[in-house]
Amino acid sequence: MHRAGLPDVGHRFRCDDRVNLYSVAKTFPAVALGMACAEGRLDLDERFLAYFPELGPVAADGFAEVTLRHLVTMTSGTSHKWFAHERIDAPDLLQDIVAAPLVAEPGQRFAYTGSGPYALGRVVARATGADLRSYLMPRLFRPLDLHDPAWHACPLGYPFAESELYLRTGELARFAQLLLQDGVWNGRRIVPAGWVERMTADAVSTSDNTHGKQFTYGYGLGVWLDRGGRCRMDGHFGQYAVIDPLLRAAVTVTAHSEGDDLLLDAIHELVLDPIAGA
Repeated sequence: MHRAGLPDVGHRFRCDDRVNLYSVAKTFPAVALGMACAEGRLDLDERFLAYFPELGPVAADGFAEVTLRHLVTMTSGTSHKWFAHERIDAPDLLQDIVAAPLVAEPGQRFAYTGSGPYALGRVVARATGADLRSYLMPRLFRPLDLHDPAWHACPLGYPFAESELYLRTGELARFAQLLLQDGVWNGRRIVPAGWVERMTADAVSTSDNTHGKQFTYGYGLGVWLDRGGRCRMDGHFGQYAVIDPLLRAAVTVTAHSEGDDLLLDAIHELVLDPIAGA
């Protein structure tokens, strides 16, 4: 745990090797999106097909209205469901995503899938000339001393973006601390001013989510909103980074837990809530 003005506190139950962050990785393309927008290379509310006009002829009806905002908030309306543990048989996963029929008007319905973050990674590559990992190396990974992180990629060589990023607990904790500090690290601005705030302020409703109460507080730009004004990065088997801006604290956990929800409850009820009530 990091709390501003106090020494960091940590405990390990196993060796400190790099682990798959699973869906925690989804926050990284959202940060890359903010960086590329600040550089004038991307626009959050630009239509996706503006960057891939060659996919227009195969796009599903209504997909022309899908914007980068819809992709990062998982409100594109697509029926496409894909996650990085699933084999990719299509010649190009992105074409499959674009061609999948819409089941809702863009912006009207939240539906959790890895398709949007992957598509965002492809947009970053198209706009900047560098795949997502290469784009983030000088802008994020090196400034945080995240040395040469592995990020599994699709058959075309593009990082999965939505998962399969490998970091140590302390490395992920530095990223969480960066967001807690509004994107500033050691006095240097890494994430564009205002973007971290937008990551939670520009949230969409997830109140009808049926996968547990922890998923009903809303979803922002690559992060889940959480109880008590907190937000979190959330990955399968207990990968968490919970950020509490009021306490100026961030709790980071990597694990292999079948009881994800119990672990998240413990972070709130045994760590953050007692500090808040002190």
